[in-house]
Amino acid sequence: MSGQDNTALLEVRDLKKFFPVRGGLLQRVVTQVRAVDGVSFKIDKGHTLGLVGESGCGKSTLGRAILRLHEPTSGQILVDGQDIVGLQRSQLGVHRRRMQIIFQDPFASLSPRRTVAQIIREPLDVHGIGTSKERERRVIELLADVGMGAEIRDRYPHEFSGGQRQRIGIARALALDPEFIVADEPVSALDVSVQSQVLNLIAELKKKRGIAFLFISHDLAVIQHVSDEIGVMYLGQIVEHATVGDLYSEPKHPYTQALMSAIPVPDPTAKRARIVLEGDVPSPMNPPDGCLFHTRCPQTQDRCSTTVPAMVNVGSETNPHRVACHLQD
Repeated sequence: MSGQDNTALLEVRDLKKFFPVRGGLLQRVVTQVRAVDGVSFKIDKGHTLGLVGESGCGKSTLGRAILRLHEPTSGQILVDGQDIVGLQRSQLGVHRRRMQIIFQDPFASLSPRRTVAQIIREPLDVHGIGTSKERERRVIELLADVGMGAEIRDRYPHEFSGGQRQRIGIARALALDPEFIVADEPVSALDVSVQSQVLNLIAELKKKRGIAFLFISHDLAVIQHVSDEIGVMYLGQIVEHATVGDLYSEPKHPYTQALMSAIPVPDPTAKRARIVLEGDVPSPMNPPDGCLFHTRCPQTQDRCSTTVPAMVNVGSETNPHRVACHLQD
């Protein structure tokens, strides 16, 4: 968002991903789940965009759609200016090497039948990089990069803790020297004592290797620690997008304000006015008209139920702060 076009590694334009819902005797499409519904943003080289929102808002689907693990319904995904949505799978090989993912669950994302060396070496095997000896050396280098020793390479995932497994998953993601990584809630399944270690590791890799990240989380404290900019997602759409400093100091959207009010304060004497949202999140199969948030918004107006708010910049040209809310028109 903050960078110029010549520095944007990744640009997403009006990306949509709908999942068909079938029913009836002939199993025809009766409706669609609008998991991602018109998302746009940029990520500069070496920068991290944090993506935050409630469970089920479409964060993980968006990350997978960018990597084309889910095929987008429409929109553009530009990598260094080239749209990869129209590429055939045979043409995606180069881009697959440049973009990787760290999965949420370190217990399910590692094959229990493969050794650590086999898991980390697999991307090198698939892309035919190096000789057998060179791949073995690369495995040892990657283990060292994530703070693990070469002696574990012949062990199996079940022999490790959650934090150690996630380090192995990070090493696998780094095997091809990617420029961009989707980190899909990489610490949510870990103990709090281990989360900081993994977050510091990711921050160190970003600084050392210049990797750009889309960091997905529902934890605003985690997002603040690792991100340069933050996108707040609600029901498949980004409703606010700003730098970390601007978003935390002055959130504009009522949904963002409610999320911020729920962050625990590490001071028993400090008091914060909690904004409690009423009602449930609407179904993505039948989203409400107008503003998607108006059914739960404590500041709703008449036009909120009929008119879709435009994404407007309430910041400056050099430091934009974009929000989709009629209160900011």
